[in-house]
Amino acid sequence: MQNPEETSIRTGIIALIGPPNVGKSTLLNCLLGQKISIVSPKPQTTRNRIMGIVNGPDYQLILLDTPGLHSAKTPLNQGMVKVALDTLPEVDAILFMIDASMSKARDDASPFQHLRKVNKPVLLAVNKIDLMDKKKLLPVLNAYQEMYPFTALVPISAKSKDGIDTLLAEILNLMPEGPRLYPEDIPTDATERFIVGEIIREKIFRRTNQEVPYATAVVIDAFIEDEVKEATTIHATILVEKDSQKGIIIGKGGMMLKEIGKAARREIEDLLGMPVMLKLWVKVQKNWSTNPRFLTELGL
Repeated sequence: MQNPEETSIRTGIIALIGPPNVGKSTLLNCLLGQKISIVSPKPQTTRNRIMGIVNGPDYQLILLDTPGLHSAKTPLNQGMVKVALDTLPEVDAILFMIDASMSKARDDASPFQHLRKVNKPVLLAVNKIDLMDKKKLLPVLNAYQEMYPFTALVPISAKSKDGIDTLLAEILNLMPEGPRLYPEDIPTDATERFIVGEIIREKIFRRTNQEVPYATAVVIDAFIEDEVKEATTIHATILVEKDSQKGIIIGKGGMMLKEIGKAARREIEDLLGMPVMLKLWVKVQKNWSTNPRFLTELGL
């Protein structure tokens, strides 16, 4: 918990932004030392802003994991990009993240136009250096340095934790002094219900292909904790837009839905620290991804 005698440490808010699938959520989980933000090999897995609170003996960092910046055409994707951009004015610094294993710097300059508007210090985290020839790293750094005046450029691997200490030091150099904003034993402001829904959605992303994962949303209908039995019962509905997508999610003989439920239940039990009965239903709700009212309910 917060030390009542502690009056001033390095503390601030940092936005994690960048293109889809560059490892922002993996980095957040790495810095936290536990899984808060879901990850998958598919782009645009993250839909909402996820807060992670990283504590050290003399610092507290509030990290905001955001959806990937991309050319958005649908209301769902436009809402995801808006979530990311709306985060920028309220932070102390921005951590822009790229995938070092890409063959060259992205030609899209639009993210940097947004960065210039908010006038915040920006660090560049060059992720996935474990996947590239180190001789090709310097040209990547030079290319991005020409695109924007970053405060620092730090090569890292969020997966192997290479360069993480250097990145943390660079972040702390940009943080103002002040008191802790949250108790030290709180890793996120996300509710257990929200994280449970995200875990279920992650398992769908990892087990389905093409348009199916992007056409799904998860709604937690009931979250019942039995203090006597020390167990939790969770009812959740997986929404899809077409009957064909429903068939894929359920699978032959219900096997796909069982696999999703089994994988999600194991992770939810680790999260809650107790046995969980997870009951999943699949429902067709046509055009949910273009329904402004429903997108607002999803936080988009």
